[in-house]
Amino acid sequence: MLESIINGLLEALKIIVTFNPEVYWVLFLSLFVSGTAVLLSSLIGIPVGTYLGLRPVPGFHFLMKLIYTFMGLPPVLAGLVVYLLLSRAGPLGFMQILLTPTAMIIAQTILVLPIIVGLTVVGVRSKEEALHSQIISLGATERQAAWIILKESRPQIITAIVTGFGRAIAEVGAVIMVGGNISGYTRVLTTAIVLETRRENFEMAIALGIILMALSFIINFGLYKWQQEAVEK
Repeated sequence: MLESIINGLLEALKIIVTFNPEVYWVLFLSLFVSGTAVLLSSLIGIPVGTYLGLRPVPGFHFLMKLIYTFMGLPPVLAGLVVYLLLSRAGPLGFMQILLTPTAMIIAQTILVLPIIVGLTVVGVRSKEEALHSQIISLGATERQAAWIILKESRPQIITAIVTGFGRAIAEVGAVIMVGGNISGYTRVLTTAIVLETRRENFEMAIALGIILMALSFIINFGLYKWQQEAVEK
């Protein structure tokens, strides 16, 4: 096993240095699918989470329990739902996007969206409870108070984005179900690792795993720096 790990490290370096086109395509698609899913989830989830954090709606506690439940949604269940919706017999089968990167983005968005909504609600609500009365007492309007609370919640919102990205980039089950792991079209880093492991090509699987870890580290490092800058401001 130690030999396989060493060979995997060497293989990873070889892939990076020689610019293996197949692996770089898999890397690009992984970033595209997960990045798009996180972007869509953020565009929807941050406004929804902010609204719920500032203005709890009727049935707020039940809604939050539902959101927390979906935060832990099993990936294969999300994949199954998307597959059934997009299959030929499904209600959205006419779109013909099953076994495409678009279907993979939809599946990952379903998994990431509750995380961003839930963590945004928690972050905004904690700031709202701590600051709202003080801001209003200083003469601010409700709209101004909401804007200040949102700005103060940036570190928590960035944490939600980081967590969502971690969920997306590591996803396997759902993307295999709706993407099919098709070489040169829907194969991403996680599904490629599964494939190489099944082939008992452990060196390549380890090499891809190292590249996946490096990719996650670089992106999360950038997001962490952004979060620290938000905290300092």
